[in-house]
Amino acid sequence: MTAQTFDSALTSDRAPLLRWMIFTGVCAFGFVLLWHYGLFRVMLNADRTNLSLIITLLYAATTLHCLWRTSVISRELDAAQRVAAIVEHAPGKVTIAGSNVIAADGARLPAGCVTRHIRSLALKAGLQGRHRLDQTLLLRSLADQLRGPNQIGSFASDSLMKLGLLGTIIGFIMMLAPIAGLDAGDRASVKTSMGLMSDGMAVAMYTTLTGLIGSILIKIQYYMLDAATARLFSLASDVTEVFVVSSLERENG
Repeated sequence: MTAQTFDSALTSDRAPLLRWMIFTGVCAFGFVLLWHYGLFRVMLNADRTNLSLIITLLYAATTLHCLWRTSVISRELDAAQRVAAIVEHAPGKVTIAGSNVIAADGARLPAGCVTRHIRSLALKAGLQGRHRLDQTLLLRSLADQLRGPNQIGSFASDSLMKLGLLGTIIGFIMMLAPIAGLDAGDRASVKTSMGLMSDGMAVAMYTTLTGLIGSILIKIQYYMLDAATARLFSLASDVTEVFVVSSLERENG
């Protein structure tokens, strides 16, 4: 793949999915390195609360959800781009044929959220008659439809962070608990207490580190997803406001 081809791929409608794959591939490579050198197994063995494992599994599940949403947004972007090309090529009043939307030149608009939005606009224009067509409420509904499922990213990121902090508190409790029964004159007791304190510190550090890294990586993934969603919404609003709404208002007098 040449540099020009790679740049065009990054700016295409499938760019959100491609960026996600690049970012996740780098993260997967880092995880493989950690597993290869035994650092991941050391973390799991040192964390007696298994919170690090829970955080890792939640991160994996959230990553799969982000993959699903990124695939959906990529497909919608592709469909929206084709809708924009058809509407711009043949500006005029769109018509409804069952569940399909037909452009002025007779071409059927590709299925997707933008086409459903245009269909709602056409239905509204036909029902309200000779009045100014206001799509504010419909755009709000479209925005909620697009951005609503993405909110799980913020929830998951905060949850991973709080699980890491919970592990920190548990680790400090485990570290300070042996001090109550510590006998300074008994070497065996001191040695045992130091071992328990070391285990508590390991729990605190590993869970905090895992929670912080997982939270940051989730935020990055959903930041890219939100950027793609905003691009789709902007494209939908521009196409409908410039070509569809103006055509419907002109046809209605």
